[in-house]
Amino acid sequence: MTDAEILEQLKTIFKDTFEVDTDSITMDTHLFQDLDLDSIDAVDLAIKLQTMTGKRIKPEDFKSVRTVGDVVATVHTLLAA
Repeated sequence: MTDAEILEQLKTIFKDTFEVDTDSITMDTHLFQDLDLDSIDAVDLAIKLQTMTGKRIKPEDFKSVRTVGDVVATVHTLLAA
């Protein structure tokens, strides 16, 4: 999967799950500051990523995720595992 393909899937998740306007989402978009996600939302996002990749996310691997680009990198790591 390319970064662009992952980003498109993430935009769908953000729109459907968090009702976020996806037009402004880029790789540099900050999850908590720009999209107003909170820790509960982060858990929901991790669950969605597990469903998307079929792989379990370790909580320690997701703690450093702050931007959409970080989420894309996490998906790449999961898919490579």
